Amino acid sequence: MKQERLEFVADNIGFTERFAVGIGRLCRGMTIADVARLWNLDWHTVKSLDKQYMQMQLKAAAEVRPKVVGIDEISRRKGHDYRIIVSDIEGARAIWYGGKDRSEESLNEFYDWLGPKKSAGIEIAVMDMWKPFSKSTRKKAPQASILFDKFHVLRHLNDALDKVRKREYARMTGERRKYIKGSRYILLSHKENLDKDGRKNLKALFKVNKRLNTAYLLKESFSQLWDYQSSGWAKRFFESWKESLKWQRLKPFEKFARMIERNWDGVAAYCDAEKRVALGFVEGLNNKIRVIQRRAYGLRDEEYLRLKILTCMLPEL
Repeated sequence: MKQERLEFVADNIGFTERFAVGIGRLCRGMTIADVARLWNLDWHTVKSLDKQYMQMQLKAAAEVRPKVVGIDEISRRKGHDYRIIVSDIEGARAIWYGGKDRSEESLNEFYDWLGPKKSAGIEIAVMDMWKPFSKSTRKKAPQASILFDKFHVLRHLNDALDKVRKREYARMTGERRKYIKGSRYILLSHKENLDKDGRKNLKALFKVNKRLNTAYLLKESFSQLWDYQSSGWAKRFFESWKESLKWQRLKPFEKFARMIERNWDGVAAYCDAEKRVALGFVEGLNNKIRVIQRRAYGLRDEEYLRLKILTCMLPEL
């Protein structure tokens, strides 16, 4: 007996490769169950054809040689079950998914997969202020400048403001409490994004609670840090901002300021014009991943999830 490989036949020999591509393109925007119903196919058949399509996408993609990488983690399920995702920001695609948690050893797996030669080509590593990530990068790619993602920094600042709001709600009594209840959205939003009613409620809230007014102004003014093009001027601004926390009794903001001080080099790197990158891509990729997880109601097959993440930004075949 002799066997011949026919190029137009899919891995599942009951279908052609062109049909597998058609199914894979549908699965980019639909669930497996919906595609299976549409074509009257078995659920597992659709999944295997989609896997083949995504593997074909990865083969057709350009070779990975990143200069600017974004490092982030996602939660697979409840219970602190994390996986690390590394993206090529200039290439606008995810390039690695793996690890067992968000430890230094897990990120070392990425650099080992990339290899010493390509790791030496990384110029900027964008990440949040998580010590194991920076520690691994300094060890495996010491030439790379570490840049802390400003969206993660501002998220910490928003958390500090929300803690102040909760403490003020617990401290207040009577009629004044109703102004604070349900005010989370209007406090965390930029003033220009609020509608007429939102601005009116914000004004009424600040009349009855001066501490929240101060915390809100500190939160809004901190965004000015990202406008400086000199790390020296940025440092002056931060020292002035930190000085304004005195006598305000805003413990969460003081804790935030200490965290920025500890990680100042990674924050100040954003002021260097040569190191400015489009940080919105990392957030956009995270949103894509959340949509994939929500649409699938949790993926048990980790290899399928890995393929979905690595191909979600790649063009269709």
